[in-house]
Amino acid sequence: MRIYWKKTVAYLPFLCLVLVLYITPSTWPFNFIQTNLKSALHLQEEEKRWQLNSEKNLQSFTELQNDSSPLNISYHFLAGFPVQKQKYLTVGLSSVKRKKGNYLLETLNSIFTQSSDEELKEMVVVVLLADFDKDWNIQVVKDISLRFPHHVLKGHLMVIHAPQEQYPHLEGLKRNFNDAPDRVYFRSKQNVDYAFLFNFCANLSRYYVMIEDDVLCSKNFFTSIKKFLTSRKDSFWVTLEFSKLGYIGKLYHSSDLPRLAQFLFLFYQEMPCDWLLGHFRALLAQKEVIRFRPSLFQHVGLYSSFQGTKNHLKDDDFEENPIDIPDNPPADIFTNITQFEKYTANKAYDNGEDYFWGKSPSPGSYFTIVLHKPAMLSRVSILSGSQDRMKDKLQSAEVEQGTKPVMLENRVECLHYIKLGDFVDGQFEKNNIEGSTNSPVSCLRIVVTKKQEDWVIIRRINLWIKKKT
Repeated sequence: MRIYWKKTVAYLPFLCLVLVLYITPSTWPFNFIQTNLKSALHLQEEEKRWQLNSEKNLQSFTELQNDSSPLNISYHFLAGFPVQKQKYLTVGLSSVKRKKGNYLLETLNSIFTQSSDEELKEMVVVVLLADFDKDWNIQVVKDISLRFPHHVLKGHLMVIHAPQEQYPHLEGLKRNFNDAPDRVYFRSKQNVDYAFLFNFCANLSRYYVMIEDDVLCSKNFFTSIKKFLTSRKDSFWVTLEFSKLGYIGKLYHSSDLPRLAQFLFLFYQEMPCDWLLGHFRALLAQKEVIRFRPSLFQHVGLYSSFQGTKNHLKDDDFEENPIDIPDNPPADIFTNITQFEKYTANKAYDNGEDYFWGKSPSPGSYFTIVLHKPAMLSRVSILSGSQDRMKDKLQSAEVEQGTKPVMLENRVECLHYIKLGDFVDGQFEKNNIEGSTNSPVSCLRIVVTKKQEDWVIIRRINLWIKKKT
């Protein structure tokens, strides 16, 4: 993994131009597109006025969702067999021979040991052995088969390979960012490896998460991902991130994988995969990064797969055994506290890394969560203030749960509320609350009880639903 510091702004007009070339008549041969890629480089300065996120190009690129067809690639099954029934989640990773260290078996072991049998039934792991050394591939398949025979036989694990003749040319490519030729070769091949992996996994499951072959997984990461997906099922997203490092923990709708594969294959020699990831997300109109915390995957490889150089990157948000991830079912948020800049109300509820920040609240100011479906709550936890701004906490407020939602002029509100308790030192915690009402809860409301001169940060609102027995 390598961090690039140089700006890529100069390449944005080029991406825009090539996307238009690519998506126009679908019958254009691919070699014609490659010819235009080369000539388009000379038009970068002339095309600087183009805007990557222009409405026209976003609309055109989005059309690929229906028109994208899989890459015509032949794969070799080295272990396992095709899934008979579509799963909920595919975990994909690509692996090549390293000069120092080999972490693949430990990564697979972490996936399986950190997952329950019930979770594994909804999941499949796909490993692309992407090295051109056949002897190495054979040995790795033997090691995997000996270490994880149960998961291979159960259909939890597949190992595949794409022959070298399927790859485009990888020598003599452009030295963007003044990279050395061996670095250009490595990152370009990696883009193609990932494109082939995405292409293979497109129909295996509803969702796909990308990890690397040198990671540690958190306990029950599958359930944490599923909870987060459930909480956002009515919202738009292209990429969800469960780690802030590289191409680790990046999750997609499987329906997007064919065009993501096409995208990486088309621009394989232009820039590293994690940069292309950002462009793909932006082109599909997801403006901001949506990242879940705590991180569910940790980079543990000491030696890079490129040249065996030491790599000490760590995700300081990772928790190997996160305690009781909240459910936070889909909901709408309403508040009359004036928000500051981009710190919107929903950010206090979506388990991301941001928060709600509002101007000085008055008595009667409210912050209401209206669940899309009524639910029996078992626990509520609300954190206000932050380490940097401890004064911006809720100084006097109470929490209520409500039933009988109705539509008012500009919001939904519940007709009947009962008090759960008061904030203490800016925090609210209540357990075993399912007995507070005989009816499922539709609303949870924070009400300010005294005037507050300081602004207010609501950092996190966590809800847990009573488990069905």
